[in-house]
Amino acid sequence: MATFELDSEFVRKLAELLGETGLTEIEYAEGEKRIRLSRAAPAAMAPVAVAAAPVAAAPATAPVAAVPPAQHPGAVKSPMVGTAYLAPEPGAGTFVKVGDAVKVGQTLLIIEAMKVMNPIKATKAGTVTQIQVGDAQPVEYGEVLLIIE
Repeated sequence: MATFELDSEFVRKLAELLGETGLTEIEYAEGEKRIRLSRAAPAAMAPVAVAAAPVAAAPATAPVAAVPPAQHPGAVKSPMVGTAYLAPEPGAGTFVKVGDAVKVGQTLLIIEAMKVMNPIKATKAGTVTQIQVGDAQPVEYGEVLLIIE
């Protein structure tokens, strides 16, 4: 088995490159020598709602625990990996907006997977309170697309 001389300065430079670019993994190979660095991906930030008017102070009560989108009972999750589209075609209006009332079976958005457009339909009636994805954004299986309350 051949020995592998490790250049610690080179490893540090690769680690700096990971931090600067936001990558989670980098691999370098030269001949039979190969080095791979990886780090944990940063936690995704949750969308923040901004009030348009000043909010009066609430009476002192027990704090209400916010439900993470993935555990929300009205979460609509992606059934596949693909690209989410909020409108039926470029330039057209979106299928739904925050605040829209939806019915069971109504198309909420589409996901393109392997050049097939798959409509994602509401499984419950209610009001769209959050849209977690942007138009033409890649989505993963099980990722929360929107919330219906």
